[in-house]
Amino acid sequence: MAGAMIDRAQVARQLKADGLVQAADMERQAALREGKIKKIRSPFEPVSHRLAPTFRLSRYSEMRGRKCKVPTRVILASMAALQTEAMRPRADGAVPRAGLGMDCTITPIRLGGLSTVQTTDSLYPIVDDPVLQGKIAAASVLSALYAAGVACVDNLLCLLSVSTRLTEAERDVVVPLILEGFREAAAEAGTSVSGGQTVMNPWLTVGAVATSICRQEELITPDQAVVGDVLVLTKPLGTQVALNAHSWLDDPVRWARIKGVVSEEEVRKAYARATDSMAKLNRSAAILMHKYGAHAACDVSKFGLLGHAASLAVCQEAEVSFVIHNLPVIANMERVAAACEQEGGLQFGLVEGQCSEVSGGLLVCLPREQAAAYCKDMERLEGSQSWIIGIVEEVDRTARIIDKPRVIEVPTKEKEGELW
Repeated sequence: MAGAMIDRAQVARQLKADGLVQAADMERQAALREGKIKKIRSPFEPVSHRLAPTFRLSRYSEMRGRKCKVPTRVILASMAALQTEAMRPRADGAVPRAGLGMDCTITPIRLGGLSTVQTTDSLYPIVDDPVLQGKIAAASVLSALYAAGVACVDNLLCLLSVSTRLTEAERDVVVPLILEGFREAAAEAGTSVSGGQTVMNPWLTVGAVATSICRQEELITPDQAVVGDVLVLTKPLGTQVALNAHSWLDDPVRWARIKGVVSEEEVRKAYARATDSMAKLNRSAAILMHKYGAHAACDVSKFGLLGHAASLAVCQEAEVSFVIHNLPVIANMERVAAACEQEGGLQFGLVEGQCSEVSGGLLVCLPREQAAAYCKDMERLEGSQSWIIGIVEEVDRTARIIDKPRVIEVPTKEKEGELW
C-alpha cells in the first residue's frame, strides 16, 4: 500500500520544539505576573529621576558600532596560537571543542555527554534609557548561545563598568536602572543573574558572561551547511543607521544631511523599531532551529551581515559559500544611509552588508524545503517577520552579496497605531 513515510526523528524534534516554545511562553507569562518583566514602560525622562534635563546616557562613550571592535582578521591572527585540532569539526560526529571565529565556545567537559557552551559580550551606551540599555546588552550576549541552538541558559554573570564621569547622583540613578533592564531580559530568557563584576572606567559599558551546560542534542554546531540550503534572517538590518539618525535630531549640521530624504517622524519611528528589535530575544529562533533541522547559524552584530556570514562560511565542514540576494532593512534607513554616503559623511555600507548591527537577528542555514515553514512559525511566535535572504552554493567557504541586492523595507506598509 502506497503511503507517506513518517520520519520519526523529525516528528520527535518538532514535538520537542513545540514543547520548548510552550515552556518559554509559560516562563514569560509567569515573569509578567510576578512583575519581573514590565509589559508597558513609560519612556525614560531624566527629570523624573532628578537628573538634569540634558542628561544623555549615550554621551558616556565615544565608541559605537564597528569602531569598538578589533577587526576579525587581527583577532584571528593574534590568537592563532590558541587554535588546536581539538577545536575543529569531528569526523565521528562528536561535539568539537570550538570557539575561535565562532559566536561562542563549545567545550566537552569531564562529565560524559555534556558540553559547556559559553560566550561573553559587552556594549557601550547606545540608547539614553538605562533600562533599555540593560535589556539590549543582555539580549546581545544571549544571542551567541541562541545561534548555537541553545534554548535554555543556565547562568548569567553581569559585567558592568561604571563611568568615572558620572556624578554620584547620576551613578545612583543610572546603575540600578541598567541592572533592572538586564534582570528583565534574563527573566524573559528563563534564567537569572547570579553575580558578576563591577569596576570603574572612563567609559560606561554593560555586558555579561552567559553559560549553558548541554547534551549534544540540545545544541547545533555551526558547521553543517550543505549546497542547496537557504539563508534566513530573523531581524531587519539598519539598527545602527536608526540610532545615528535619531541622535542627529539634536545636531543641526548632521540633520541637514538627511532631512531631505526622511522626516523627523520617520526617524523617531525607525528608532522605536530599532530599539524594539534590539531588545527582543532570539530564543524562539533558536528553538525553531531544532524543529526545522537547521545546519548552521550565527548572530548578526557589530561586524555586519557580511562579516558574520563570512565568519560562518569559514567554519563549514563542506566547501560551500553563502550568496545573499535580499536585504530586509528598517523602513527609510536605506535612504538615510545613501544620503550620508553621497554627502561624504558617515559610510555605513548598509547595502554592502558592512553596516554594524546591535543585538541583531540570527542568520540561519536551513534546508530549502523547511525555510518557509520556519519563517511562518517565527511570525506566529514573535509577531514579526523573518526573511529568506540567500542560498548556499558549492564554492570555497566565502560569503558575498550580489551587486544589486533587493532591499526589502520593513515594514512594507505603514499601519496606523502599529510599530511594525
